[in-house]
Amino acid sequence: MAKIVILGAAESGVGAALLARAKGYTVFVSDRGPIQQIYKDKLTAAGIRFEENKHSIDELLLADEVVKSPGIPEKTEVIQALRERNIPIISEIELAGRYTKAKCICITGTNGKTTTTLLTYHLLKEAGFKVGLAGNVGYSLAEQVIEDKHEYYVVELSSFQLDDTYEFRPWISILLNITPDHLDRYGYSMEKYALAKLRIMRNQDSSGYFIYNADDEVIQRYFQAAFRTVVQMPFSLHDRPDYQLAAYYSSEDEICVDLLPGYYSKTEKIDTSASPLIGQHNRQNTMAAVLAARIADISKPQIEAALASFRNAEHRLQPVGEVKGARFVNDSKATNVEAAWFALDGIRQPIVWIAGGTDKGNDYSSLVPLVQARVKALICLGVDNEKLKAAFGAVVPHLEETRSMEAAVRRAAELASEGDVVLLSPACASFDLFRNYEDRGQQFIEQVESLMEA
Repeated sequence: MAKIVILGAAESGVGAALLARAKGYTVFVSDRGPIQQIYKDKLTAAGIRFEENKHSIDELLLADEVVKSPGIPEKTEVIQALRERNIPIISEIELAGRYTKAKCICITGTNGKTTTTLLTYHLLKEAGFKVGLAGNVGYSLAEQVIEDKHEYYVVELSSFQLDDTYEFRPWISILLNITPDHLDRYGYSMEKYALAKLRIMRNQDSSGYFIYNADDEVIQRYFQAAFRTVVQMPFSLHDRPDYQLAAYYSSEDEICVDLLPGYYSKTEKIDTSASPLIGQHNRQNTMAAVLAARIADISKPQIEAALASFRNAEHRLQPVGEVKGARFVNDSKATNVEAAWFALDGIRQPIVWIAGGTDKGNDYSSLVPLVQARVKALICLGVDNEKLKAAFGAVVPHLEETRSMEAAVRRAAELASEGDVVLLSPACASFDLFRNYEDRGQQFIEQVESLMEA
């Protein structure tokens, strides 16, 4: 009986272990850190051996195949030892793909993955499809494949999850954008990072669809469109004569969709005015999701109704409430400069901006024109705010510092006028003052709710 070793015992690893066990493999799970009790209970109930707080290299080297959790870097000692023995290393997604006949709609990109994944899932679910939600949104695809009761899966994939896929073939693949992020995992090479993202469609053939952002320069540079048999479905914010587009915005709230670009015109217009999503980047996310829904043969009225009822993930441009006519928006998940740019760009009203935290080597220069045009006050929320002050001190009319969410929200409310937007979009990690971005966002929500009650 073949032996599969699982490295990492969180959602992805435990799901892979359960699937491998269900398919008759001998399974051993190893985690260098502690394993959460919920996952220990799942492994014990399935009769799967596991270890925590260490890797027993001698046992791991007995594997016929290894499933690696996406968070484990290639350069770690255990991975190097496995590579030296030529033991195959795959991802949970690769394993799951072997055991399902369902159609997978897979979504990647540096920014916007979660929103697009949740929206695509919502469109299919509302249309009555038997659809599962999986991947980087926090649900194991492998564990769902054990019962495999869905006809479709919508799967969010990071570049780390794609790195160890070889035969996995989505029905529809979506690539939203490629901007610098996680470059330390790719030898600080933008090309290597871009090619990792493009793995999402490398196994697709003429029976599959590749939806991608024609406005993204990095995708244009590295996607060799001429050599691909997959059905290509580029989208853009504008009607572009240099592309045979599958979708573009003909007005602020109307998408033109052509499911057969370059063959004959079969354009239909889909109204997005009822969508609660904010900003240009969400217009791109919406186009990608709508294209996937139309390929799945969901009708225009069904799509328009479902767009109106969609609610995005928490901490992602999440409307929280109003205080004295000023709207408060929680974008705590904006932990990099690009994400903050999208948030600032998407809001047309004057902004009181709450930003700051643990700087990740940020270059704020791309934000300066937006901040100059739209931000009336900047509240720096961090232990060390010197880079923010240097970047924006001469740009914004008012700047001040605080080290608590309570003080930041209170001062923002005092500085905001009726019709303004108070935006928490930090552009930084959260670990100086908060446990994580969720804790930061939740504290923001609680302080706004407290002000509303008062």
